[in-house]
Amino acid sequence: MTNARTGLIKTDKGQQTRAAILKTALDTFREQGYERATMRAIAERAGVALGNAYYYFHSKEHLIQEFYGELQEEQAVACDSVLKTESDLKARLLGVMRAMIATLEPYHQFAGKLFKTAADPHSPLNPFSDESDPVRKQSIALFADVVGESKARVPKDLMAELPYMLWLYHMGIILFWIHDQSRRRARTHRLIDRSVDIIVKLIAVASNPLMRPLRKSAIRLMTELRQDVSAIAD
Repeated sequence: MTNARTGLIKTDKGQQTRAAILKTALDTFREQGYERATMRAIAERAGVALGNAYYYFHSKEHLIQEFYGELQEEQAVACDSVLKTESDLKARLLGVMRAMIATLEPYHQFAGKLFKTAADPHSPLNPFSDESDPVRKQSIALFADVVGESKARVPKDLMAELPYMLWLYHMGIILFWIHDQSRRRARTHRLIDRSVDIIVKLIAVASNPLMRPLRKSAIRLMTELRQDVSAIAD
């Protein structure tokens, strides 16, 4: 499936129309759920012809992929100041995780409804799907920056897999956040604070030369798991 973020309309009117359709779609998904919402209903609510809506977004899946992409860009901007000012790995990872959750917060109710569809291994909205690959790669690249530009010394073999591992970790945090009903997501923030501390310590331990055999085994397991996930997605 062609990514919805390619071939963006360059005119101001086109950008405004595109943004209006996306906003209307998100409002409709939030109120009706992803499965019940239709492109026709979204077009009518946005005040555009159905053919015009399909011109900008070929399907509901394209709308969500556009949302994923815009959210990823927002998160990159939110994380920028942390990555520019901090060199300590713990401070960088903690700052990035906090910024990501803060960016997600306006979509908390919608995320819960979207999760019902995205959790399907065969859904194009699944974060492991081929359709989600561009956004997934951007997110993994962000975690590569978190580690690679820090002052932490990480062996090359671990560095090759660590960004993907951190991406998986952040997906687990998001899943917890979706189900978190505590005031101001206090439980999620507490989980981030404690888990980041543990992860950074584990990275330091795994980087020890004496841990090389165990590290190799862990990396080999991660490689196999990534292959299994790719097979399921296909």
